[in-house]
Amino acid sequence: MTLLELQRRMEQDVRRPLTAELTMQPRTTEGESMEEIAAAYIRQNSELTSFERLEIYNRQYWFRAIGAVSEDYPAVQALLGDEHFDALVLAYLKQRPSTSWTLRDLSADLPQFLQKHSEFAGDQHRLAVDIARLEWAYVEAFDGAEIEPLAADELAQLGPESTLALQPHLRLLVVDYPVDEFVLAVKKPDEKAVTSGAAQLRQASATTTLPEMAPEQRYLAVHRYDDVVY
Repeated sequence: MTLLELQRRMEQDVRRPLTAELTMQPRTTEGESMEEIAAAYIRQNSELTSFERLEIYNRQYWFRAIGAVSEDYPAVQALLGDEHFDALVLAYLKQRPSTSWTLRDLSADLPQFLQKHSEFAGDQHRLAVDIARLEWAYVEAFDGAEIEPLAADELAQLGPESTLALQPHLRLLVVDYPVDEFVLAVKKPDEKAVTSGAAQLRQASATTTLPEMAPEQRYLAVHRYDDVVY
């Protein structure tokens, strides 16, 4: 086995989807034994078999992917609960695996995926989709492009022929629930937790009293000012 073949073999096995119990699959989709595959290029040691050593990397890859999505959608996670949220993310990533060098893009299509798969949210499906749409709008508003705003003297020079444009990071949403209140309730208890990783996000959401959501159409503008999203 050449180095390139080893790298490709390792990548394929590490990215293989986990079981529902979040463990490594015992067999490939073609029916091959993962124990035999692992033993072919990974040495066992006094503590772990080849399969168990490979499983560590396989699980950590997926735990990091789930964690990255958790950081973008803490309110969806708070609504669904950890178990259903993990199932949603695993199903999503099986259909939409990572294709970018940056984790920022990993969860871009989650709102559309959730829209098509109501089984992950049950009776709260419409609410969950609205929350996901708003949380992704936060991401886009935070790091989207920005054009130089007009200064006061430039505004004074505007005429009938002038053309004005909104900031490209601005996102406009029509939602069926007051999800801005829900998302803020999840983020508010500890703002540091919002940016310090999935584990703390889970701890924060678990201790937060979430507001009751009744249908109420709202029109939201999500934008950035001085590097803060509003």
